[in-house]
Amino acid sequence: MDDVIYASATDLARAIRAKAISSAEVVQVYLQRIEAVNPHLNAVVQLRSEAALAEARAADAALARGQVLGPLHGVPMTIKDSLDTAGVITTGGTTGRASFVPAQDATVVARLRQAGAILLGKTNTPELTLWGETDNLVYGRTNNPYDLTRTPGGSSGGAAAIIAAGGSPLDIGSDTRGSIRLPAHFNGIAGIKPTSGRVPRTGHIIPWGLGAVDALTQLGPLARSVEDLGLILPIIAGVDWCDPAIVPMPLGDPQAVSLQGLRVALYTDNGLLAATPETVAAVQRAATALTEAGALVHDNRPPLLEQVEAVYNALSDADSRAWVRRLLQRAGTTAIHPRLQQRIEAATPLPVGDFTALLEEVDRVRSALLRFLQPYDLILCPVCAVPAPPHGTTLSLPSYTGVYNLTGWPGAVVRGGTSPEGLPIGVQLVARPWREDVALAVAQYLEEALGGWQRPPL
Repeated sequence: MDDVIYASATDLARAIRAKAISSAEVVQVYLQRIEAVNPHLNAVVQLRSEAALAEARAADAALARGQVLGPLHGVPMTIKDSLDTAGVITTGGTTGRASFVPAQDATVVARLRQAGAILLGKTNTPELTLWGETDNLVYGRTNNPYDLTRTPGGSSGGAAAIIAAGGSPLDIGSDTRGSIRLPAHFNGIAGIKPTSGRVPRTGHIIPWGLGAVDALTQLGPLARSVEDLGLILPIIAGVDWCDPAIVPMPLGDPQAVSLQGLRVALYTDNGLLAATPETVAAVQRAATALTEAGALVHDNRPPLLEQVEAVYNALSDADSRAWVRRLLQRAGTTAIHPRLQQRIEAATPLPVGDFTALLEEVDRVRSALLRFLQPYDLILCPVCAVPAPPHGTTLSLPSYTGVYNLTGWPGAVVRGGTSPEGLPIGVQLVARPWREDVALAVAQYLEEALGGWQRPPL
């Protein structure tokens, strides 16, 4: 059983196509694992056991006829509850959608299903994905599989927790300020936030078309192994003729990237929140491993990081979070989670002139960071200053990740170490725009060099 539940999606797809194991057997094993661990985690909030088994049997029958449905033929998956799934309740963590059943899949879900993947169920998220703790008034709080008293992060905390615990091989997260990368870090798995404009957001609870904050949110894969990120990203990327921000930019092949001579900027302190010694050590180990592979690593921190934090906060709050209130209104939500309500009430609107000046400042900051990146292929830094904190922590967890939502650059995470408490520590790999191949190539190497995902005690 362990050989199945801890296998990569890539290996599962290969084994199913080779008929070494049936899709029905794989799905059954994952359903049993969810049944065993989910009472402790509260990560999976909707389960479609009978439908998933029926689809798995159909996939096996198709394979017997010589028909391969796609690169994920018969492979199970979970999907974050912020993404629409046809026929399955999709709440986005907000009470107004507690019984909402979409008529069609989000673009990324449709593409995964067309590639042969089978939906097991939905994973928990904070309300509208807008908090770093996975908790909402519909389903409650999700726990970290390495320590149930600690957060799995947010907003893709349910996805990351169930993947880490062996209840799903893959999921799709969303990332507005670190919501793929922070849960990957807290749960010891791999994830990538693609370049802004790479993956369509059609059918996501935070959709495309949000004006000044539109470019901040991206969708990307989460898995236990980096090779699975490289398998999934080409499936979900590309123009869907609906999300107007998506660019038809080709994806590079991580296997074609050489680490020899790769230029890397390294920093372990962003000047806002000092990382723990163990976090610094994990990043330094990654730097040493890259140097041994022939990369050229230089200590150099990007400029304006303190200013970026202020600019991000100002941009998100500039209209007094009217954009969030509109999303709640569209969902029909009247009972709002206290944390989200607090953030809405704390936001102060800017006069129009100050708002347009802020937009100009955003572009100046992005330009300065782009100039910094010019001599480098990659930035290596912490994902977060700390490993998974106890539930309810109000620490500014996204200070190392939010900057790369503002720039729109791709950022991958892979496990690089372990805290004294036995908690995972990830490292963040930020590449040039559209160079997900570089981030994934480095993540793959570091996964092999530093050990990658490790089984939780659950």
